[in-house]
Amino acid sequence: MGLYERFVLPRVLDFAMRQEPIMRQRAKVVPRAAGRVLEIGIGSGLNLAFYDRSRVDSLVGLDPSPELRAIAERRAREAGIDVEWIPLGGESIPLDEASVDTVLTTYTLCTIPAVERALGEMRRVLRPGGRLLFSEHGRAPDPGVKRWQDRLNPLWNRIGGGCNLNRPVEEMVRRGGFEPEAIEALYLPGPRPLTYTTWGSALRA
Repeated sequence: MGLYERFVLPRVLDFAMRQEPIMRQRAKVVPRAAGRVLEIGIGSGLNLAFYDRSRVDSLVGLDPSPELRAIAERRAREAGIDVEWIPLGGESIPLDEASVDTVLTTYTLCTIPAVERALGEMRRVLRPGGRLLFSEHGRAPDPGVKRWQDRLNPLWNRIGGGCNLNRPVEEMVRRGGFEPEAIEALYLPGPRPLTYTTWGSALRA
């Protein structure tokens, strides 16, 4: 890991991911988490402020970045939230089958290298009837925007910590073995190739 990935990128990501339009998306999705919750890509802990503690029994936070996790641990202490930390990516989740009630992922599916395998792992650890909650940016519906996403993606992937602009969020969720309950999508303020966002919930099929 280079100096950029270790010292610069975590702070850039934390700054970018706490912009107001993205925080409004978090506020739509995170409070719906209930029971034993597994947050995939907890990152710097920006979702911690939005959990409804009366609904959450316990929280497991998974993220492979020690630099982001250090920020998240500080935010958890300040908020008085107990988190079970797992320092791994989403492709191999060391939890028992059918052991969590809610899986939450926000602005994370774009960066997981083997995203279909990770979604399979999320489905595996969810209890029957368990719910996947998500808010993710990805492939836009407009042909012109999609072309720009494809053009920009190689460079963006290198400078953005493995982030991909052009992954089809709803399609990935369905292929991962989930049945969408309610899904919405829109462009957040900002450059359209970067801001097409899909959010909602899906049940373990």
